[in-house]
Amino acid sequence: MSRVTRRRFLQSSLAATAAFSAVPCIARAKDPNGKLGVAIVGVRGRGGDHISGFLGDPRTVILYLVDPDEKVGRSRCEQVGKKQGFEPKFVRDMREAFADPAVDLVGSATPNHWHVLSGIWAMQAGKDVYLEKPLSHNIAEGSSLVAAALKYGRICQTGTQCRSHTAVRQAMQFLHDGGIGTVKLARGLCYKRRKSIGAKGDYPVPAEVDFDLWSGPAPFTTPKVTRPQFHYDWHWQRLYGNGDSGNQGPHQFDIARWGLGMDRHPSSVISYGGRLGYQAERKDDSYIDAGDTPNTEVSIFDYGDKCLVFETRGLSVDNAADEELNRLFGSASGGKFGVVFYGSEGYLVQRTYTDCEAFDKEFKSIKRFGGGGDHYGNFIDACISRKPEDLTAGVREGHLSAALAHLGNISYYLGENHQVSAGEAEKILAAIKSCDDNAATLQRTLRHLTDNGTDLAKYPISIGPLLQFDPSAEVFPDSAEATAMVGREYREGFVCPSADKV
Repeated sequence: MSRVTRRRFLQSSLAATAAFSAVPCIARAKDPNGKLGVAIVGVRGRGGDHISGFLGDPRTVILYLVDPDEKVGRSRCEQVGKKQGFEPKFVRDMREAFADPAVDLVGSATPNHWHVLSGIWAMQAGKDVYLEKPLSHNIAEGSSLVAAALKYGRICQTGTQCRSHTAVRQAMQFLHDGGIGTVKLARGLCYKRRKSIGAKGDYPVPAEVDFDLWSGPAPFTTPKVTRPQFHYDWHWQRLYGNGDSGNQGPHQFDIARWGLGMDRHPSSVISYGGRLGYQAERKDDSYIDAGDTPNTEVSIFDYGDKCLVFETRGLSVDNAADEELNRLFGSASGGKFGVVFYGSEGYLVQRTYTDCEAFDKEFKSIKRFGGGGDHYGNFIDACISRKPEDLTAGVREGHLSAALAHLGNISYYLGENHQVSAGEAEKILAAIKSCDDNAATLQRTLRHLTDNGTDLAKYPISIGPLLQFDPSAEVFPDSAEATAMVGREYREGFVCPSADKV
């Protein structure tokens, strides 16, 4: 399976830059008022944010809304019509919108399994794309999207909007200028309560949904699904989603990697955790939740002299069970999703999308950073300038950040049947190279589970293998089984091309 190596990426970038310079600006005569025509694919959830973002910019007009759910799509068309003076056209199949030359830009807020193919199809049709996070459903898809943006000379923005926020941009500059000394460890947190999505079963697809189109690149399971709630809960089923490390996580992965200065994949990964605690909530030992992604997951990524640790918690987060984190976030209770950088002279914490703060080693505040930004505006600016370097969150940044979630999940999935006691887990992790205190992070994770009623003797955590990764070739040199999980098989008509075939 061919991959885009760093050398090939840089060579392609030079060629792409030359191609971009030959196009002075995007054609803007398709709309009578000179506005850029927009098609938005996937209009529930994040799709609503895309609608608001493009409606809020005077340079764009929404021409199409695309969704396999006709009820949702037509309702959104009515909403948009009231705000922009006319209704966009509703279609179920995105290819119909992409074929219209009046469409300049595409906003894609589909489920994860559709992200990359929707982006590639749009770019092949000559459109620029704002693509929601995670950029991809698997690592190979991310490489394909990077290659497609280069080949077709298109602008491709990733929906990690913190890259455009003043608070984060200033905090990263402060960090890179040595504000807290030498930084070798970043900890990403997704402490976000996620209740059970319901018992695994056999449930009908809503009548208004074209399930063939909704499934797209994923396997067509039959006209039924195994989760009670059709929309959104696909996040917790691996055929379509990537769990919370691939849902909320890309925001934090992106900032952690940015702060550490890592513009490549890590060289190794190991993960542990499980989908635990729902039996205790239901008081039913036989209860099987419909989700099959971990709700508790810790991944350790090695970058040589630097390390990134990511913690996902989906049970109650009323008690973080960690005094250091509580002091940095200002509270022991409630969800925590952010990033902590550990420097030789202090800490830097990103605790909301628009709030970052630096502390000295005694937790005394040094400097605070605030302010948001306009991520959609940044995308439109780059579409007009034809300069991909104007993007705050370009396609390769999105690929590298999404890939961290995929790498962590690959280790977990390969080890989900390798259940171990707390003592066994501690012995395994003691041998893992890390800038973190692996034992302390493990104990904090185990306490989170027991505080939520998990009987670890009956439901022990699982621990995956330590996997070496080749950042350039994007393969696991010592594990054919792990390398097979870098990509996936596709249905006829919905094949996502490899990076060398886009």
